[in-house]
Amino acid sequence: MIRKLNKILKTSKPKKNKSKNEQLLGNSSQPSNNQTPISKNIDENEKFLRSLYENSFDVVFREFSIARKEKALLIYIDGMSNLEEIDKHILSPLMKESIDKDYESLSVLVKNVLSVSEVEEINSFKRLTQALSYGKPIVLIEGFDHAVAFGLQKWDQRGIEEPISEAVVQGPREGFNEVLKTNATMLRRRIRSPQFKMKTKQIGRYTATEIAICYVEGLAEPTLLEEVENRLERIDIDGILESTYLEEMIEDDPTSPFPQMLRTERPDAAAANLLEGRVVLIIDGTPLVIIVPSTLFALMQSGDDYYNRYMAGTAIRWLRFVFLLIALMFPALYVALMTYHQEMIPSALLFSIAASREEVPFPVLVEVLLMEFTFEALREAGLRLPKQIGSAVSIVGALVIGEAAVTAGIVSAPMVIVVAVTGIASFTIPRYTASVSIRLLRFPLIFLASFLGLLGIMLGLIMLGTHLCTLRSFGVPYLSPVAPLNGSQLKDVIIRAPWYKLNKRPHFTGGYNKYRQAPGQKPGPKKRNGR
Repeated sequence: MIRKLNKILKTSKPKKNKSKNEQLLGNSSQPSNNQTPISKNIDENEKFLRSLYENSFDVVFREFSIARKEKALLIYIDGMSNLEEIDKHILSPLMKESIDKDYESLSVLVKNVLSVSEVEEINSFKRLTQALSYGKPIVLIEGFDHAVAFGLQKWDQRGIEEPISEAVVQGPREGFNEVLKTNATMLRRRIRSPQFKMKTKQIGRYTATEIAICYVEGLAEPTLLEEVENRLERIDIDGILESTYLEEMIEDDPTSPFPQMLRTERPDAAAANLLEGRVVLIIDGTPLVIIVPSTLFALMQSGDDYYNRYMAGTAIRWLRFVFLLIALMFPALYVALMTYHQEMIPSALLFSIAASREEVPFPVLVEVLLMEFTFEALREAGLRLPKQIGSAVSIVGALVIGEAAVTAGIVSAPMVIVVAVTGIASFTIPRYTASVSIRLLRFPLIFLASFLGLLGIMLGLIMLGTHLCTLRSFGVPYLSPVAPLNGSQLKDVIIRAPWYKLNKRPHFTGGYNKYRQAPGQKPGPKKRNGR
C-alpha cells in the first residue's frame, strides 16, 4: 500500500519548467558551448551573464548610461583588463553628454566615438565568454542584438630572460615566456618577411588554450602544414596546460622512448628551424615551443654549433656524439666485461679492479644498479631543491655518498668512476628530453649485458637501431639524412660545414624551396685580371 502511495505521489509531482536562463546554460557540468544569439533586451543579457558567472568574484559588471540616455553594461575580468584604458577610452567618451546623435548601428558608434584600435563585434554568448576569458572588456547597449569586445587586455607576465636549459656561450640571450603574443613578436622580429604566417587555434574544452601555427609560406611543405592542422583538429581534451600535453597527442609513435618533436625556449632556434621549412607551434601559457618535424640529429645540435666557427662547432659536435655513446653504453660495457669477458681487460687493470672489489659483497649488476639509482635520485633532488643548494646537493652529495660507499666496502672505486663519467656524459646532450631517453635506455642495456655479455649489448643495439629506422616524425624518417642516405645534407649532421657551403635547405617531404643562399658565397679576395 505504501509503495503504491509513493508511486502515485511521484507521478503526480508537477514538473518544473526550465527558465530561459537554465535553457541557455544547459548542463552546468559541461563547458559552455552556447551559440544562442545576444538579445536586444539588455536586462535579459545581464541576468543570463550574471547567472553564468555566479560565484566569480573577479568578473565585474558595470552599469552606465550613454550620454545619460541609453542603458549600457560593461563587463570585464579584474586583473586581466587594463582599467586605466577602460576608463579613458570607453567609459569617459560614452558617458559624455555631447553624444546626442542616434546611431543606427553599434559599429558606427564605436568607429566615431571610441579611440580603441582592436574592436570586435560579437553576436553569440559563446564568442562573448571566449573574448571575456582572454581579458577583453565587453560592452552591451540597450536595443542592439550584439556586443563589442575591445582589445584592452593587461596582466602580469614574466620578463624576457635567458633560457636556463639552453644557455650558450655566444649568441642571443632572449628566451620565450608564457605569453603567446610576446613569443610571436620575438619571432616576427627575426623573420620580417610577409611570407611568415601565423594561424591561431583554440584547444581545450575548459582552458580554450590558444595555439599559434607558425610557418614560412614557400618554405614549409603544404602537406606538412595540412598534417599538423589535421592532428590538432582531432584533439578533444579538457585542457592544454603545457607543451607536453600537445606533444603526446600528435606524435607518430607514443610508445617510443625518443622525443619525436623538438622543443626549445630560444627564439633564434625557432626562427632557424622556420627557415629550414619546419612548422613551429606556440602554446599560450608555456615558454617551450614545439618544432616539427624533428630528427635524432636535430636533437643533438646546439646554438653554440652555429655561433662558433665551423671547426670548433664540428669538434664539439663530435665530442657530443662520443659522450652520447658513453652515456648509453658505458655501465653496460663494464658489467659485460667484469661478468663474462675478463680476458679482454689488460692484466694490470684487471688486478687493480679485482683488488678494489675484494670486499664488495654484491655482484656487479647489483653494484651498478645501486649506484645508478643513487645518482639519478641525487640529480632529481637537485632539480627540485632551491637553486642555491640544488647544485651543491647533486654534486657534493654524489661525492660524499660515493666516497662513503667505497670506504664502507659497499661498492668499488671503479664503479664510482663509471657512474660519474656516465652522468657527466649525459649532461653533454643539449636537449633534456633526449637526455632522459638515453638515461632510460641505459638500464635495459645493463640487464642484457648482465645476462648475455657483449652479445646482449649488441642485441640491444640492433633492436634500438631497428626501432630508430622505423620511427618517423610527421612522415620524416627519424634518422634522416643518414637513413635513408642523402649525401648533400650531411654537411650539417656529423660535421658543421661553413656557412658558404650550406647552400641547400634540408629536404623533408614533397617539393620544397631547394636553395637558401646564392651560389659563390665563399669569402676571400676576388681575382682580378686572371690572377
